[in-house]
Amino acid sequence: MGGRAVVWSRTAGAGPQRVLPDGCTDVIWSHGDPAAPDGELFVAGPDTRAHLAQGAPGTRWVGLRFAPGTGPAVLGVPAHELRDQRVPLAALWPDAEVRRLAERLAEAADGGGAGARSPGRLLEAVALDRLRRAEPPDPVAGAVVAGLSGGRSVAEVAAAVGLGERQLHRRSLAAFGYGPKTLARVLRLNRALDAARAGTAFAEVAAVTGYADQAHLAREVRALTGVPLGRLLAPPRPLS
Repeated sequence: MGGRAVVWSRTAGAGPQRVLPDGCTDVIWSHGDPAAPDGELFVAGPDTRAHLAQGAPGTRWVGLRFAPGTGPAVLGVPAHELRDQRVPLAALWPDAEVRRLAERLAEAADGGGAGARSPGRLLEAVALDRLRRAEPPDPVAGAVVAGLSGGRSVAEVAAAVGLGERQLHRRSLAAFGYGPKTLARVLRLNRALDAARAGTAFAEVAAVTGYADQAHLAREVRALTGVPLGRLLAPPRPLS
């Protein structure tokens, strides 16, 4: 979808999986439960802190992750209504449409679909069709994300897009699920994690991503993810 959405998949293990805040909204198909042969479709709203996703071992999740600011146009609701929520897709789209989509996804999975016929690509095609028919995303959303990602202040971003700070806050709530200050924290966290995963020393990570010092980085990581940075980056333990 031209960089506006990414297909992903994951299989549940023995314990909960930590999903970190990233400013995105996801449409997710969960399947593998015999009680729900067609699986379940739901929306994961933009998180302000880490979410622990729990599923029976072997449960398969296939999702479409919308870039910040894109989800509301596809889903038809302001992002703040989904903040920190997991909502059945049928609460947002017509129930019959959601049932048909679940059936098509189950058929694609049962048929061993790959490429354009995979469940993920099917989700993408449906979302793209809705995006074509929907009102366009807020035109300032991309500039807001770019400005905040580049380390500019909220006041600087507001001026750059021609809005007052209160107007920017209202439009950010609708587009991203939270105000620009929270969005800036979430985007900075993800920049820091990318740098740390690449092997950059934590003190240097703090310096290059806009934290006052390493202690500030540590506090923000714990506040937004619930665990220390070292634990967050540690490889998963092998199952015994």
